[in-house]
Amino acid sequence: MEEKLTAEPRAGAGKGVARKMRAAGRVPAVVYGHGVAPVHVSVDAKDLYHVLHTAAGANVLIDLAVGKDRVLAMPREVQRDHLAGRFIHVDFLRIARDEKIAVEVPIHVVGDSHGVKEGGVVEHHLWTLHVESFPQDVPSAIEADISALGINESLHVSDLVVPASLTILTALEETVVSVVTPQILKVEEVAPAEEAAEEGAAEEGAEEAPAKESGEAEG
Repeated sequence: MEEKLTAEPRAGAGKGVARKMRAAGRVPAVVYGHGVAPVHVSVDAKDLYHVLHTAAGANVLIDLAVGKDRVLAMPREVQRDHLAGRFIHVDFLRIARDEKIAVEVPIHVVGDSHGVKEGGVVEHHLWTLHVESFPQDVPSAIEADISALGINESLHVSDLVVPASLTILTALEETVVSVVTPQILKVEEVAPAEEAAEEGAAEEGAEEAPAKESGEAEG
């Protein structure tokens, strides 16, 4: 299912023009791909936010209205100002339902590892999976089930269960997640006898210093 979004053609470029657009609640954007010349547009910031925060995630299909034309697109290169909490720029890639595309799909870790229950710690190595599929078959996420992992065991790309409609492009031997023994910070303890000797030496040095100064003064 596509999310609808309306884009308005924009004239002019540069930081000044883009700054005025953002101040007016719009986000500068470009529509490209499929051998068509890039089209510079702008979209409403609030509408863009809602489109990018659906269950489909970052690979949402967008029915993009550009003037009198309608384009099937996916968002790419979404630039944000995280401090100001706003969008800076977004690229929309033209796509076709009957043509496969390569995308990054988020990996979600699920399950309770018995290795974690025994004191192990989960280390996440791979956060997205590079896959190829038709646009309508792109999942919102791929699950990595760690239920069977013990301490010092790993789950690799080859272990992931993915829909038959996907072709995995990431190297199959790559590690997705591991359960490892936690690293314990060792604090070197000083033996009581050594500690007492060090304190005694420090006190003796402190007593000798005034004595030397007194002798020098008398001389």
